[in-house]
Amino acid sequence: MRWIRYSAEGRTGYGILEGDRIREVRGDPFEGYEPTGRVRALDAVKIEVPVIPRTFYCAGLNYVGHIREQAAKRGEAPSIPTRPDIGYRAANALIAHGEDVIIPRDASEKVHYEGELVVVIGRKAKHLSRAEALSCVLGYTIGNDVSERTWQRSDRTLWRAKNTDTFKPMGPWIETDLDLEAAETIVRLNGEITARFETNRMLFGIATFLSAMTRYLTLWPGDIVWMGTDGTSPDLRHGDVVEVEITGIGTLRNRFVREGA
Repeated sequence: MRWIRYSAEGRTGYGILEGDRIREVRGDPFEGYEPTGRVRALDAVKIEVPVIPRTFYCAGLNYVGHIREQAAKRGEAPSIPTRPDIGYRAANALIAHGEDVIIPRDASEKVHYEGELVVVIGRKAKHLSRAEALSCVLGYTIGNDVSERTWQRSDRTLWRAKNTDTFKPMGPWIETDLDLEAAETIVRLNGEITARFETNRMLFGIATFLSAMTRYLTLWPGDIVWMGTDGTSPDLRHGDVVEVEITGIGTLRNRFVREGA
């Protein structure tokens, strides 16, 4: 099932996406819903961020290839984590499929993308074992973790580098039936493939993260966990279009626009 959050006729709500048609519902996938019987065309609505999270979590350094490539760029030996490491991002940075990423006027040329699988939590969870961890997952969507690397080196808390408005495109919808083992992440810059990797080839899998997190944190319906990336990004320029495709989910597409250009 695909859950889509959209706006039409001055209202924002959820529907079930079937091909290019949306079956409207009252309610949402977290608290319960019922069909209204109304059907809308996908191209007649504005796609919104699929969920506004209570808490926005992110996995750090979760693909070995990415760790090694980043270390090589710095001329350092790679340091592979020995345990899952979790961080936080800010919901103010979220934008939807099709919206523009705004590069601030004073940002450097080192603005990069990271295509990521996003886990959407569907029910309250605490003290989950690895075996039961996925039981709290509603489904999956796609994220593009935009970073300004010069700021990332200088900002102790990454407050600008990772959380500037528009730096976290997410969408276009939530897929509840993803086959993780078959999923592949493909990133395109202006139509050309720049990164391709097996989505589930993580250093620490989703169940490992959720189990470790719920030992200390309560996960709530609508929370999201971005699972990290593999590969590297070129420097992004004004007018570039980045597409992050995860097979079995869809494609998240956003244009990059420099402020004032």
